[in-house]
Amino acid sequence: MTSSITRPGRGPAVAIRPATARDAKRLTRLVRGSRAYEGPYAAMVEGYRVGPDYIETHRVFVAVDTADDRVLGFYALVLAPAELDLMFVADAAQGLGIGRLLVAHMRTEAQAAGLDRVRVVSHPPAEGFYRSMGARRTGTAPARPPAVAWDRPELEFVIPPAA
Repeated sequence: MTSSITRPGRGPAVAIRPATARDAKRLTRLVRGSRAYEGPYAAMVEGYRVGPDYIETHRVFVAVDTADDRVLGFYALVLAPAELDLMFVADAAQGLGIGRLLVAHMRTEAQAAGLDRVRVVSHPPAEGFYRSMGARRTGTAPARPPAVAWDRPELEFVIPPAA
């Protein structure tokens, strides 16, 4: 599924399309370069790789600027068990509504796949965003040192059945 939106006066025209193996390096750069993972969170993405095999195995979608194919963000939906595994928005695209577009797209994909809920283990600073998008807190995922040295909020999106 490819969808697009033009955001007059608010930024680029955006298309959300399935990621391909050719996107792997750009998605890896987005993850490793994210300011959200600086300081104490840096260890989690150090050496992280979004490989072609990951893209081929999971439902990975990328938001791109339709003018220049610049990657603005992406997400990965794992079907079993249902989880939003990754979601990143490029630092330069923060505040343009890209995250909202990606979540809306993810909900549509989850519904089409017959899922009734999608789990999210959130980066702690992103919890407020997910809650503003309708996710509800269900618990806390404990730290897993050395890569993840902090507890993380666990949330879920309830997905209504297709009409």
